[in-house]
Amino acid sequence: MRCKTLTAAAVVMLMMTAGCSTLERVVYRPDINQGNYLVANDVAKIHNGMTQQQVAYTLGTPMMRDPFGSNVWYYVFRQEPGHENVKQQTLTLTFDSNGILTNIDNKPNLTASNN
Repeated sequence: MRCKTLTAAAVVMLMMTAGCSTLERVVYRPDINQGNYLVANDVAKIHNGMTQQQVAYTLGTPMMRDPFGSNVWYYVFRQEPGHENVKQQTLTLTFDSNGILTNIDNKPNLTASNN
């Protein structure tokens, strides 16, 4: 009888602690990285007046292009470290009709301290 009581108590304790958030940190969660990994040195090489070929040579192919043309390129890097908040870096490059870089939008700003 005592064995059944201990077993029942152990099962109840397991069920009660299974959903606890304190145990969540014990479970391994791999880091998930997606997209174009950019470093501040590479982004610093990009400037207005560059051609699409020069930008592609420096940064690689973009994650996404404007679906209605090829005038806007998006370099997106999303990082989800194990138990930490998701971080996302988006670099948006706008080209004119001749394929010359006219605008650089870097959100959040990628600096040497972000690496």
